[in-house]
Amino acid sequence: MPRVAELVLRRLDLELNEPFGIATGAQTLAENLLVELRCDDGTVGIGEAAPFPAVNGETRAHAEAALEAARDTLVGLEIAHWRAASRVAADALSSTPSALCAFETALLDALTRHAGISLFAFFGGVQAELETDITLTTGDAAQASEQASRARASGFSVLKVKIGGAPREHDLGRLRSAAAAAPDARFVLDANASLTEKEAIGLYEALGPLRERVLLFEQPTAKDDLEGLAAVRRAGAVVAADESVRTREDLARVVLAGAADVVNVKIMKSGLVGALDVALAARAMGLGLMIGGMVETRLAMSTSACLAGGLGGFSYVDLDTPMFLKRDPFEGGYRDAGNKLSLAAITSGHGVGLRS
Repeated sequence: MPRVAELVLRRLDLELNEPFGIATGAQTLAENLLVELRCDDGTVGIGEAAPFPAVNGETRAHAEAALEAARDTLVGLEIAHWRAASRVAADALSSTPSALCAFETALLDALTRHAGISLFAFFGGVQAELETDITLTTGDAAQASEQASRARASGFSVLKVKIGGAPREHDLGRLRSAAAAAPDARFVLDANASLTEKEAIGLYEALGPLRERVLLFEQPTAKDDLEGLAAVRRAGAVVAADESVRTREDLARVVLAGAADVVNVKIMKSGLVGALDVALAARAMGLGLMIGGMVETRLAMSTSACLAGGLGGFSYVDLDTPMFLKRDPFEGGYRDAGNKLSLAAITSGHGVGLRS
């Protein structure tokens, strides 16, 4: 079977149509990294590292340096033994999860291309179409109204609203404006671990009748504040754990604390194989599943879609960031039409390639 013969790294600088703001910071330029994995039989797979410094401090420079340092360890690995290769990579790249994700994505892309199957089929081939939400980034009430109107006109029925990092009345004003502009929409509130237990419950209760339109309250409190997450659940919100869960061990702690109803699975925080394992464990433990990401291109988003669609059972889908990019350097992968992402046309690997 083929072995990894070469890793080629290429920087991707991707301008956004508007700043992608969360409670802890914003990106106007996504500084990502493309990893091309070349095998000794000529098979090629590609993967993407999309670090978001405002989330965990990881940068492209960190991912690039980690992959360079691990190069001699990774070259020579046999792609058919992907679990063993993943363990080697995880040991070498544990402090840079986006780099691990890029390598594992390229590895499994190469494996499935060599086998002549899609990554969607490799993961199980359960659900060929997903329906994604779209994000309303941080800003003022007028911006929230405009973004919600645009989303509604494009067919989006679930709006993910970034909150936190501002006074409660500011976020309440944005939510009310968005709800008025899109009266049929439902909402996911995402605080990115920025609120205290008291602030999160206060905001949720202050929504009044709008609470009926809130599907999820994603990571309202700090990642280690599991009691805070549990308290928000007790206040009536359906809570999704994001920053609190990177590994299966994290997941077990969240479950034991009764801290979440749903886990947000992300390949950039867990690696692709780690994300698979978290999803399987969460499902076995009775938690709902959400698929999300950082500021990624269709390469990483198609990989995540193949994972979610392949396994099936993901009730919440947040794979929208390619819509925020001014240009798309890739072609192939999922086919998107408004809020619908179709995996049916992918025949080999994740199906994504660089535009010529």
